[in-house]
Amino acid sequence: QVQLVESGGGLVQAGGSLRLSCAVSGRTLSSYAMGWFRQAPGKEREFVAAINYSGRTTYYADSVKGRFTISRDNAKNTVYLQMNSLKPEDTALYYCAGRRIDSASFELNDYDYWGQGTQVTVSS
Repeated sequence: QVQLVESGGGLVQAGGSLRLSCAVSGRTLSSYAMGWFRQAPGKEREFVAAINYSGRTTYYADSVKGRFTISRDNAKNTVYLQMNSLKPEDTALYYCAGRRIDSASFELNDYDYWGQGTQVTVSS
């Protein structure tokens, strides 16, 4: 059973930074593409960033491009999302997702495993 556990969320002022982590257990990240999604109250879950196994291919939503960075440490079975210059509109529950094939995707339905989410709140 694969489990994804997010951490690192919290309350931060606009302009601040947070680093989210996603620890994967149950199997290694071998051949898994990984992604981050978010869901604000009353809105649908949306794509934030994705990365392939080697880390050489990354995708970002236009709304976070230049501010967020996705990375991974396969030896630690962990994926990260560094979030800088945070805005109030970044407030959401952030989810980590894993895909069984090594192809980064921005499509929610392409992912096989999901974490429970970590809350990020940005105050103005």
